[in-house]
Amino acid sequence: MTDTAVRRQLAKGWGRKLIGAGLGLMLAACQTVVPRGPSGPVVQTPPPVARPTTTPRVDTGIPQDTARQRIALLVPLTGPNAGVGQSIANATQLAILDLRNEAIRITTYDTNLGAAAAAQKALADGNRLILGPLLSDDARAVAPIARRAGVPVVTFSNDSGVAGNGTFVLGYAPAQSIARVVDYAASKGIRDFAGLVPNGLYGDRASTALLRAVEDSGGQVVSLQTYDRQPGSLTAAITRLGRASPYQAVLIADSGATGATAVPIIRRSGGPTAQVLGTDLWNTEASVAAAPALQGAWFASVSDGLYRQYATKYRTRFGKAPYRLSSLGYDAVLLTVRIMRDWPVGTPFPTDRLSDRGGFAGLDGAFRFGPDGVAQRALEVQEIRAGTTVTVSPAPTGFAK
Repeated sequence: MTDTAVRRQLAKGWGRKLIGAGLGLMLAACQTVVPRGPSGPVVQTPPPVARPTTTPRVDTGIPQDTARQRIALLVPLTGPNAGVGQSIANATQLAILDLRNEAIRITTYDTNLGAAAAAQKALADGNRLILGPLLSDDARAVAPIARRAGVPVVTFSNDSGVAGNGTFVLGYAPAQSIARVVDYAASKGIRDFAGLVPNGLYGDRASTALLRAVEDSGGQVVSLQTYDRQPGSLTAAITRLGRASPYQAVLIADSGATGATAVPIIRRSGGPTAQVLGTDLWNTEASVAAAPALQGAWFASVSDGLYRQYATKYRTRFGKAPYRLSSLGYDAVLLTVRIMRDWPVGTPFPTDRLSDRGGFAGLDGAFRFGPDGVAQRALEVQEIRAGTTVTVSPAPTGFAK
């Protein structure tokens, strides 16, 4: 196991009551006026001469804090993604409370108002580590700004293309999920695979991941079809799929909702018994297990064991269910606390510690950052069965060196 001490601490901590006073998240827009001393005295002499008063100096930015580590959280707090952004912010607060750590100060900046502007404000305020942003485009905007300042970025995006040069991708990389589920299918004797992937960057990377994973497993991809979001495009892709050689399994590299739409057409169009495979996207959809068409499907994702306990605590504190992606915020705090042992207050963040080959532990299981800066995760395979998901291949507990 990679970071057993943290995992034990995490596992034991679920039974504790939340402490009533903890570190709150601080918003980015505060200003503090710091007077540099009172006005000078007025001296009366004949003839009376008044000394000029001293004008108070104004310092912009958040109050200085020399006792805690300064960390910026960049997430959307307004706009269409505000829900997931606020859920991530809540998760970071919950992690600090659970760990009872008073040495971290997290300030939240709204990327919906401009990711580049949020990053520049975070750096001007003296933050030495950036957690976030959530969206790929925002991560691309923030990365060069942070790089010039020598501040590392741990983004929640799943776009491996933004990784490197001080940017680390903590999000769930689809290529790893595809490789894991293909490997499991191959272990069950499946050799002939087909794929349905959407047009666009995600689909391109899913296609590459499928081809590579099947080749590594000793199998073959007999057909790989793409589609767009136009009416009839998915049906046409499945029809083309049915004209290819028979296939034993088909990967649907899209949401669970798309999978539920596709499977009945697949059953009528050349894949009546094909094993359905999904990606980690399915683990973010609460309704996926209830879809009748997806019963028996396999997909690989991070484990939900500790997440379910976290979700219960989250509901108790915030009065609603968390977004599944919010665990990334919680784990980012765990990661930071682990590295704080080698990070004196007021010094640059020790970026090299993120590359610890032993890895780290979190709600989502074991993970470590590879040489490319993308989080490598220990994934499990789940099967959709009787309206729920069942683990059919547990996640490894650590990594081979």
